[in-house]
Amino acid sequence: MAYFERVGESAFRATEHVGGAWDTEEQHIAPALGLLAHVVELDRDARRDDGLVVCRLSWDILGTVPVDVVSTSVRVLRPGRTIELVEARMGHGGRDAVCLRAWLMKPGETGHLRATSLPRIAPPEDMPSWDPSTVWPGGFIETAEVRRAEVEPGRASFWVRTPLPLVEGEPVSALAGAAGLFDIANGMTVRADPRHVAFPNVDLTAHLFSPPEGEWIGFDTTVSFGAAGLGLTSSVIHDVGGPIGTMAQMLTVRPR
Repeated sequence: MAYFERVGESAFRATEHVGGAWDTEEQHIAPALGLLAHVVELDRDARRDDGLVVCRLSWDILGTVPVDVVSTSVRVLRPGRTIELVEARMGHGGRDAVCLRAWLMKPGETGHLRATSLPRIAPPEDMPSWDPSTVWPGGFIETAEVRRAEVEPGRASFWVRTPLPLVEGEPVSALAGAAGLFDIANGMTVRADPRHVAFPNVDLTAHLFSPPEGEWIGFDTTVSFGAAGLGLTSSVIHDVGGPIGTMAQMLTVRPR
């Protein structure tokens, strides 16, 4: 079992475990974001061997996509010896559904400078288990193991992991695996009942100052709604070693 199965050089079949939360007949976009991170890394490794690391991932969600076969493509927008900007796209039926722009940088030795003032969250073992399927339907949500400490609606810290690989029978980096869980943040501490208010995100941007390690990905998340139909889900991303970056999702808030 996996979220995707490769069916061609650049084509992947979404499995039932990708079923969405807003509409179970459409893909939850989270695994698709991880898939695009994966194809960016595959393209990098095919072109060069000097270990550029992905430090920013910015996805634009251009539309919905059915649980079906999708195509992918990658191109280098800004080549360089130490810094690259790469674009990847995923589409279905001749229409782009997601566009990723990723900055890749040459790593250096700065272990003696490693520090952050971002606060840590409690480790996974110190948070109670929480079943997200009590709020959300869909195949993807059913696969997620969540531990959560909610302060109030729209404010929580939580950890997420999944037993399923991103792509069947294919090695996937810890980064791509983590990226396949990032989009879950918008639904883990809802400010409004999704049966009464829709608040899907139109994008997701993650900035990482350390690569993720381990199977758990942690989030310290705040959801904000404005008065004009806009919202924002803001998160500090963690692995078990502490904060590793930040993330933002722009929301369209639509009372039903």
